[in-house]
Amino acid sequence: MNIALVLTAVVVLGVLAHWLAWRLKLPAILFLLLIGIVAGPVTGWVAPDQLYGQALFPVVSLSVAVILFEGSLTLRWSELKGIGVAVWGLVTVGAAITFALIAGSAHLLMGIDWPIAMLIGAICTVTGPTVVVPMLRAIRPRSAVSNALRWEGIIIDPIGAILAVLVVGFVRTKGIDDLWNTFAMLLGAGLVCGFVAAWALAQMLRRHLIPWYLRDVVALALVLAAFVTANQVAHEAGLLAVTVMGMTLANTRRLNVEDILDFKESLTLLLVAVLFIVLAARLDFDEFRRLDWGLWLFLIAVIFVIRPIAVFVSTVFSQLSMREKLLISWISPRGIVAASVASLFALELIELGVPGAELLVPVTFSVIIATVVLQSATAGQVARRLDLANPEPRGVLIVGAGQANRAFARKLRDLGFTVTLADTNWADVRRARMDGFAAYYGRVVSEHAEEKIDMGSIGWLFAMTDRPDQNTLACLHLRPEIGVNAIFALHADEDQGRDTHEMPGNLQVADLFGAEFTHGQWSRMVAEGAEFRSTRLTEEYGYWDWRNSIPGEFIALLGIDPRGRLHPFSDHSRPTLKEDWLVVSLWPRATVEAEAAAAPQRRRPAKAEVE
Repeated sequence: MNIALVLTAVVVLGVLAHWLAWRLKLPAILFLLLIGIVAGPVTGWVAPDQLYGQALFPVVSLSVAVILFEGSLTLRWSELKGIGVAVWGLVTVGAAITFALIAGSAHLLMGIDWPIAMLIGAICTVTGPTVVVPMLRAIRPRSAVSNALRWEGIIIDPIGAILAVLVVGFVRTKGIDDLWNTFAMLLGAGLVCGFVAAWALAQMLRRHLIPWYLRDVVALALVLAAFVTANQVAHEAGLLAVTVMGMTLANTRRLNVEDILDFKESLTLLLVAVLFIVLAARLDFDEFRRLDWGLWLFLIAVIFVIRPIAVFVSTVFSQLSMREKLLISWISPRGIVAASVASLFALELIELGVPGAELLVPVTFSVIIATVVLQSATAGQVARRLDLANPEPRGVLIVGAGQANRAFARKLRDLGFTVTLADTNWADVRRARMDGFAAYYGRVVSEHAEEKIDMGSIGWLFAMTDRPDQNTLACLHLRPEIGVNAIFALHADEDQGRDTHEMPGNLQVADLFGAEFTHGQWSRMVAEGAEFRSTRLTEEYGYWDWRNSIPGEFIALLGIDPRGRLHPFSDHSRPTLKEDWLVVSLWPRATVEAEAAAAPQRRRPAKAEVE
């Protein structure tokens, strides 16, 4: 076996799975599991135990730690407004109900002995951000549902791992005398190591004790150190430690962790790809054959009975509506933590000779496959049926609320787009609000702006102030959230605008309406009476017909395709205007007057008609 070839192939196939998931808007785990099953039990091409040897599960554990840390870095307390009761109910009462009912179902429906049934219940309490977050990106549910599921998926992972450790401890000792001590050690080690690591990293970042290029590497080192240290004190306390560390950093004031988050997000995508393929490749079809029709009844109970009961009971005092509870009940896919913990404990319990331990992995993976396949294929339709799916974002955020920008915003609003303006000039913000627009007073790069502006509805960013630094900063700050192809900046003026070409490639932003068009020209043209025009192209009236019909100069601003998506003209792109597209342009006053002068002659009747 060429180990280098196999490892490279796993990475390449994992990245391909993520790309397919992006193209088809499905969770990547679907393709990763399929690749792993084909590469492992079907063809035998990938043998993880031979590839990694004894390092397999240490590598899996460290990778899961990085994944959980990256997810917890996105959890901000401000998101709990209105859903805090629901989230804490789901990860406490909901987890307890799920644990008890799944354990009972595994025992009654499949005849599994109580110790392994309880371990299955503990492992299957988790949902997991690696599958929940991609699913939420695809279906785009309302913020209450999205935030509740994301918080639950991240917080429940260490809770499920702790439950599993307690169950395994009970299996080893056959008693509960030491369980409280084990739980206290788990909780204490996780909290202390997490808080200490977060405090240390925060101090180093604030005091500039590490250079910028080492920030990501030092953060990764501290994450792994916190995880391993907590695990040395108490088995499996590391998952709690990295979760606490990430949440603490995310909610520390005046601490920028965005660049660390970007680095960890890219690393997480790679780790998830490799882990799912490797763990799926370890499956043994012979173990699945030992599970009879009882497995199907068990899966039906887990998906259709136990999850709804846990959600409705645990959120009874929350502000969630009935429809929101129904959607949360339907979205509970299991992910990498369930797969890795099951694989790890199965080996240990098989060595101890615990009856039924060999069923732990096939049952857990059956739950993973069933929940991911079924829910990813139907969650979008369920969300739409419940009227909880946000449509494709049609909102436009315009940075700068001056006269010209407000006129442009009115045109976009007339075309069916939702426009939000933001500015540090209170007078312009007040005028925008008087015009009926949502307008934010302040800088869009602030945490306050993230709380007040509904970024989930924003599909495009137009930075159009007279300050180049403010435009560039807004674009760079919001680029990860909105997308690199949907942010544009208008040149501030003739001289400063050209300086952007000297910036490094990763800091350059597409020039809105072209490289030579500036904010000064934009403002002057609108102030002098320029008008915004929109024209629908047809098979008989194409782009060149429209262009040749304009009696003077004009500025092509953007095209709108039949699906309602904006395609601005810029130095990076020039939309190909086709049939049924709408083209929006700005006509200078001279062109408007020329068109008005030509109109009477076009309408003048023939001499015979006058007579």
